[in-house]
Amino acid sequence: MLSIVIPVLNEEESLLELHRQIVDVCQSNAINVEMIFIDDGSNDSSWQIICDLAEKDQRVFGIRFRRNFGKAAALTAGMNAVRGDYIMMMDADLQDDPAEIPNFLAKIDEGYDVVNGWKERRLDPWHKVYPSKVFNWMVSSLNGLKLHDHNCGIKMFRAEVPREVRLYGEMHRFIAVLAHSRGFKVTEVPVHHRPRQFGYSKYGIKRFLRGFLDLLTVKFLTSFGQRPQHMLGGIGLLFFSLGTLGLVYLGLLWAFMNLIPIIEPSPIGGRPLLLYSVASLLLGAQGLSLGMLAELIVANTGRERDTYSVTERTSVSDDRPETVSSS
Repeated sequence: MLSIVIPVLNEEESLLELHRQIVDVCQSNAINVEMIFIDDGSNDSSWQIICDLAEKDQRVFGIRFRRNFGKAAALTAGMNAVRGDYIMMMDADLQDDPAEIPNFLAKIDEGYDVVNGWKERRLDPWHKVYPSKVFNWMVSSLNGLKLHDHNCGIKMFRAEVPREVRLYGEMHRFIAVLAHSRGFKVTEVPVHHRPRQFGYSKYGIKRFLRGFLDLLTVKFLTSFGQRPQHMLGGIGLLFFSLGTLGLVYLGLLWAFMNLIPIIEPSPIGGRPLLLYSVASLLLGAQGLSLGMLAELIVANTGRERDTYSVTERTSVSDDRPETVSSS
């Protein structure tokens, strides 16, 4: 079964048409499908339309939030309710074309775990297209996963992916990166990007700032999530070493000038290097301390999730445990 998770925020004009297009594509290609609509605090008639669809079509299931919690929360709620072997993310504004569903399934059948959409010909204003290109280049460069469109709203993945990739904040745009860091096979397919017919874009300029901050978080989690001391302690050790070297140099200079009478002593306390060395020493000690505290937190709470990802197992015998503890 294919489970399509669709976050909804004030999309009353497009829901009926989106449902019709999904049904037509799935019936034409003999795809067993369920559609999960998550109303993320809409203040129009979106929820009533979802209820009407669910009453008429048993393949439709609706979830309604008390208020707007964001797209990542909506996707998480939808993924927790899926029953399918494959999960597809799709926006409700009709810019994602349901006709692409067979192409995504074909890629999954080739052995991939995550298939990311690529809006090869994007029909958005220039002030969204060019910052998006820069953002995608940054994501690919920092995380090593080369994709053209990390932020594409339409994606498909196997059901085991969200069991290992936790979404929060706005991490939904980095599902491919997070899955790649766990060893899942990721690819992309070009998709038909359609112009917006109804409503307006829910994203503004703040989205790019939040995206950059989330990118730094993803880089930290994927590279140092289980060993924060390697980054925080490394930075701290660098500054601590620079501060120590500065103080040693000043100490030797003071001793040298006081031991040789022909050299007039110069006051060490007035040198800027002394201030910089002490500040660097303190900053380095603070970095090392933060790294140790982070290691304690990871040691006590970070073992709730396995640090590995299993793709398959041989048959389990009676005398062998089915799972192996990561500790």
